[in-house]
Amino acid sequence: MSLFKTVVAAAVNNGKISSGNLRLRPLLSCAPVALAWDRGAHAQDVTKNIQYITNEKIKLNTDPKTMKLDKQLNRPTCVMINWLLARQKHVMKYANLYLEQGFDVVSVSCTPWQLMWPLKGSQLVAADLVKFLAANESEHPLVLHGFSVGGYIWGEVCAHVMDNKQLYQPVIDRVAAQVWDSAADITEITIGVPAAVFPKNKIMRKTLKAYMEYHMKTFHDAATVHYIRSSQLFHTNPCHAPALFLLSSSDPVGAERSNRSVYDSWLKMGMKCTWQCWDRSPHVQHFTKHRDEYVALVRAHLRDNVLALRERTRARA
Repeated sequence: MSLFKTVVAAAVNNGKISSGNLRLRPLLSCAPVALAWDRGAHAQDVTKNIQYITNEKIKLNTDPKTMKLDKQLNRPTCVMINWLLARQKHVMKYANLYLEQGFDVVSVSCTPWQLMWPLKGSQLVAADLVKFLAANESEHPLVLHGFSVGGYIWGEVCAHVMDNKQLYQPVIDRVAAQVWDSAADITEITIGVPAAVFPKNKIMRKTLKAYMEYHMKTFHDAATVHYIRSSQLFHTNPCHAPALFLLSSSDPVGAERSNRSVYDSWLKMGMKCTWQCWDRSPHVQHFTKHRDEYVALVRAHLRDNVLALRERTRARA
């Protein structure tokens, strides 16, 4: 464990997003999306792993016991579960897709150490996230946008839902659309984590990969069994909102085979799924390599599911 903490600590970036104000556009408007990071976006920490990002420059406080915000902004919200060691400026490029359409964004991160030790790490992150969403319920829908290891974190969220359906099923039911970018399964964890921590150092990648293989064998009960359960829950996702899969055939981390397994499982459950697999595109860089197509796919997915849901709700009212 000490080796892992040593090699990872140097790579962790704990920078914060600067605050300010961002122009608000109508929800799912047809106006062009500003794809650069607007530095006026206002972000605040809910926990060390959860940030609330909004167009408004407004101070929000969270009750540490209940996770309830002191002000309810009452907007549609995107829950964005990020890839390992995601830099804030890169996360904001994706968040801006939603901010420009009138959403708030709940940004969720997980460190490599938290991933490796679920009981004291990733499961606590998942618990905070589902508790936060339950405490701040809204009439507006949620959108789930996950990257890479975000699939694992969502599986841990699903575990909390299954353990307390009465409290947390309403959170799942609020999700109107899912987007999964380069989702990574347990079979790719020993490839993905070293690549995220040491993207330019082959020797250290190899060292960390060897340690992770040892870790998963040695700490089976403390770590690996939780990865397996999360993977199973991701495949049998209790959230049945329409899903958009974004991936590439050349990505060894968000592998096509494991994503296809999830896709097929969800189709059998009766879920509406859209599949986009590019031939060559790096892990969690599909937005960069195929920007116009990526944005068009996400916007169409939101329009067909989130906006359509809002219109049906208004019609019933």
